Amino acid sequence: MRGLVDSHCHLDAAEFNADRDAVVDAALAAGVHTLVVPAVARSNFDVVLQLSQHYPCCAPAIGIHPLYVEQSQPEDLDALRDKLRDTQLVAVGEIGLDFFVELVDRKTQEYFFTEQLKLAREFDLPVILHVRKSVDDVLKHLRRIPVPGGIAHAFNGSRQQAEIFIAMGFKLGFGGAMTWPRALHLRELAATLPPESLVLETDAPDISPDFLERGMPNKPEYLPRIAQTLAQLRGVLVEEVEQMTTANALAALPRLAGFCV
Repeated sequence: MRGLVDSHCHLDAAEFNADRDAVVDAALAAGVHTLVVPAVARSNFDVVLQLSQHYPCCAPAIGIHPLYVEQSQPEDLDALRDKLRDTQLVAVGEIGLDFFVELVDRKTQEYFFTEQLKLAREFDLPVILHVRKSVDDVLKHLRRIPVPGGIAHAFNGSRQQAEIFIAMGFKLGFGGAMTWPRALHLRELAATLPPESLVLETDAPDISPDFLERGMPNKPEYLPRIAQTLAQLRGVLVEEVEQMTTANALAALPRLAGFCV
């Protein structure tokens, strides 16, 4: 195995429309050899799948994001089921709950989340989870509808919650938020959680690291600098972090082995 895995990158985002080829080339040049690209709604299922056909380094996942459920319809779940027959898909995602944005109806979020968990179980696929301000509720549903593991993206819960996810077979995503010196709790988790539980991500173009100029989009090429922060926090060489997090990403999303890791 060689190169880093960006386990969460929205390469299809409008921010990259003008220079997507350059963004991918820069990531590859920086040593980021695989980008996991999750969909957020039915409207971009095909876009994400087409990206994976155009860029061999892009591993697609599809799902309905909790902040997109109010523009979604129950029949979108039928479309998702049809797409999940594609063996190139590495996960069902991005799915989950978001209770930070209070205007999005919780019951609607939970309906789409639980139905997608059922699909993940049906197709024996891991999931990529959105867990903002909702970790306990996400865990509640996972206990009721167990799935083949996956990644809790942008994890920022408690140590106890982290340990529950790990016990359930999940990896925890750490990215740009970890680079901010004031993120003391997150940095402590990154430094002390079991090494086999961590994966790296950018969430590009979002969750910018502290070294990026304000207002500039995050990009997968910055992942090596994020990896350097994790290495410093854990007191190890960055090469060890690269090997560890790549192996962890492959363990979380086994179909990644078919991409250019």
